[in-house]
Amino acid sequence: MTQRKGIILAGGSGTRLWPITMGVSKQLLPVYDKPMIYYPLSALMLAGIREIAIITTPEDQVQFQRLMGDGSQWGLSFTWIIQPKPEGLAQAYVLAEDFLAGSPSLMVLGDNIFFGHGLPQMLARADAKPNGGTVFGYRVADPERYGVVDFDNQGNVRAIIEKPVVAPSHYAVTGLYCLDATAPQKAREISPSARGELEIVSLLEMYLAEGTLSVETMGRGYAWLDTGTHESLLDAGNFVRTLELRQGLLIGSPDEIAFKTGWITAAQLTARAKQFGKNAYGHSLAALYKTP
Repeated sequence: MTQRKGIILAGGSGTRLWPITMGVSKQLLPVYDKPMIYYPLSALMLAGIREIAIITTPEDQVQFQRLMGDGSQWGLSFTWIIQPKPEGLAQAYVLAEDFLAGSPSLMVLGDNIFFGHGLPQMLARADAKPNGGTVFGYRVADPERYGVVDFDNQGNVRAIIEKPVVAPSHYAVTGLYCLDATAPQKAREISPSARGELEIVSLLEMYLAEGTLSVETMGRGYAWLDTGTHESLLDAGNFVRTLELRQGLLIGSPDEIAFKTGWITAAQLTARAKQFGKNAYGHSLAALYKTP
């Protein structure tokens, strides 16, 4: 099977977070001790993906590149793609078509945080499906705010309904999409919606019509955080801080994942730890190769 590639969609204008995003991309904002984009990047890394396209606005790309470089510090390879203007989530597949070059993909939104002990295994199950698409459903108390999965009696996805008045379930579709190699072609066939965007739901409906769309539901042991509002950004930072301080573990650290997967050496990790030696993040990296 062709190796799956990753996409991080880190564009958009971040208007829900104004005024704090009027001068900086929201995906560069801090979530406790790390930039927001580290968390979706970590999700791709936990799926074993090392070739990643990062889609940004024209004005923000230089800042992202200054932060993340070419990815080699984590054993990764980054391709930088500009999104001239935000025209829907499905537009990412059109923009990344040359990068994908016929490969299947795992796309994650740049303001989404995923956490859970079984996350790598869940991502591996989705990756094992060579054809079709997989979305990830998360139980929420207020499904009317999201795209919601409608299940049939056998637990198969029957429809995805955007912001339903009466929700068919409590499972919202998260910002993580595991799609096969036909995604760019399908995205090109989508007509813009009334708001002028290539809607991700329209793309998923094409897979659904083919009978090739499945849903992985995230149970009680998972957390999904969308950091697109002031309140949710603060909640995410507090969530990460609480777990890291209580357990002494890093969350959403590309440095940790790269070291534990063998993509970088202890010497490379040590260099990163020294780079951040004046703060707790650097101290945590320094301790990684000394503790199990």
